[in-house]
Formats: sequence, structure tokens, C-alpha cells
Amino acid sequence: MRRFELFTLIAVFGLSSALLADQVTLKNGDRFTGKVVKSDSKTLVLHTDAAGDITIQFAAIQDIKTDQELHVSLKGGKTAVGPVSTTDGKIEIATKTTGTVEAPKDDVKLIRNDAEQLAYDKSLHPGLAHGWNGGANVGFSIARGNSQSENLALAFNAVHPTLNDKITLYASSIYTKNDLPAPGLVAANLVTGGFRYDRNMNPRFFVFGAADFMSNALQFLDLRQVYTGGFGYHAIASDATTLNFLGGVNYTHETYSNGPVNLPVTVPPTYQSYGQTNKFVALTLGEELNHKLGKSTVVTENFYFYPNLQDTSQYRTTFNLGAVTKISKWLGWQNQFGDIYVTNPPTGAKNNDLMFTTGLNFSFAH
Repeated sequence: MRRFELFTLIAVFGLSSALLADQVTLKNGDRFTGKVVKSDSKTLVLHTDAAGDITIQFAAIQDIKTDQELHVSLKGGKTAVGPVSTTDGKIEIATKTTGTVEAPKDDVKLIRNDAEQLAYDKSLHPGLAHGWNGGANVGFSIARGNSQSENLALAFNAVHPTLNDKITLYASSIYTKNDLPAPGLVAANLVTGGFRYDRNMNPRFFVFGAADFMSNALQFLDLRQVYTGGFGYHAIASDATTLNFLGGVNYTHETYSNGPVNLPVTVPPTYQSYGQTNKFVALTLGEELNHKLGKSTVVTENFYFYPNLQDTSQYRTTFNLGAVTKISKWLGWQNQFGDIYVTNPPTGAKNNDLMFTTGLNFSFAH
């Protein structure tokens, strides 16, 4: 008798599980049973006990019937929550508050179960402690221009994107020992860092504010501070490519030293800042490109132009081109090229500093 009761309970639970499952029927007659996870109107993901998650072409679906509540987004911005069924090419959502909502099947934009909807809601406002991604670069550098040297280069960047805004942090350092005018005499030390905040006004336009800092011993630059505000335009915004153009106004405060106290000196050399300080208002004009090449390589490029509004003969430019090829989920190979140009370097310094670094990239996501 106990054995009979056990078999009965197993049968009841099995039948209950089957009755509570979602069903998807295709136009060719195939039927799948499981739990609807999500759909973007092109494909539908169904979780099954036997095969895990399976992806079904949405256009191939004849009927859907769910026992769980789904979050459905329709054309026109309308949303509805409830069990879903389809009849005669229409989708029906049995909501608890407004009754059954009907719409043509082609009006469906998104479908999410509770877990997917919760994850989406969190992505809109992840909080500063979550949602960061970025990486660190470690590599060998070759510098040409004001130096002829090779040494270690370090870089770090972190991005906190949400649906409507983005925070970017970055820092980099190149420390070298110059072979000119004599081996090991002059220590080259380039350090940059800063942050930027972008806020989307609509899908195409955004506003931004930024603060950038640079110290460059090759050009006797003690510290350059640049505070910028302006507008940007998303010219291309796809999964594979993003292209932004931006323009704004910045306030620049920079202080130069007069180089080493005397030559020759021991390493590292000492510098004296005698108060050569420039303060001026300038424009910030630039473009930024990010493009995925295949599944494993990302190419980045940016160019910024800073013309001095108080002396139009003076300007500064920066150009960067780089690529990271993934070796594993968290490890990649990086190559970076940079050019820093100023029209008014101190006496004894050149206008251009060219830099190339190559090495490993360690990526992270939180």
C-alpha cells in the first residue's frame, strides 16, 4: 500500500510539473516544454530540463502558452505582465490589474521572465559598487622623440555604464631612462589620469564633464590640469561599433619646470619649478571609435584637439590607437600607440612625444 502511495505521489508531482510548464509549438508541429526565459522578438530562449536553454526563431513559433507570469513590452511603449498565450496570430497577456491585453504577435518587442526582468531593472541603476568593467595593461614601451628609451608601461581603466549614463576612470604611467644625451642620464616619467561622466539626453546626444591630469618629464611638464564640459553625438551606436563626436570648452592650468638644475647629474635628476604657469580657456574637440573585429579583438582610436582661445596660434593634440585580442576570458594581448603634440614646448623639448607599448591585458567585470 505504501509503495502504491509513493508511486501516486510521484505521478501527481510529475503531472503538476508538466501542467505548470510553458509550452511552445512551432509551425512545423514540433512542441517544446520548459520555462520561457526571454525573447527579443527575433529569438526566444526556453529553459528545458533535458536540454538546458534552447534558442528558437521567433518567426517559427505558432503558439505560446505559459503558466508563469512574463513581462511583455509591445510597440508604442506599452508593457503588460501576466501569463501569455497566443491565438490566431495574436498574443494575449492575462494581467491581474487590467484584464487580458491583446496585441498582434508582430508587436512584441521583448519578453522577460521575473529573473530576467529583475536583472534588467538592476542594470538601469546598478549603484557605484556594481556594474564596473575594464582592465589593466602591463607591457614594454618604446619612446621616440624627446627620448630614445625602452621600459615598463602600466595602464588602468574602469567603466561604469548604465542605460542613461557612464562613468569612466583611467590612469597610465610610462617610466623610462633616456639614452640621450648620455646613457641613463635623464629619467622620463609620463603619468596621466582622469575621469569623465557622460549623460545621455536622448539616443543620439549626450552631455559630458571631465577632469584630466598629466605630468610629463620629457617636456618638463610638472602638472597639467584640464577641466572640460560639453556635448557629444553618438554617430554610430551598434553592438560592433561605436563612434562619438564631442565638443566643449575647457579650462587649462599647466606648470612647467626649467628641466634639470645642471648637466651632467646623477640619476634620477632633480628639477626646479620656477613658476612658469599657463592659465587659459580652450576648446575641446574630438572623436572616439570602438570597433569589434571578429569575436576576440577590439580596436580603439581617439583624437582630441585643444586650440587655445586666448592665443589661436597655440594648440595641443593627442592621438591614441590600440587593440586588445582576447586569449581567455580575463587575459588578452594589447598593443597601444600614442602621440602627444604641443605647439609651445619649453626650450630644449620637442613638439612630439611618440609612444608604443605592447604586452598583456587583464580584464575584469564586477
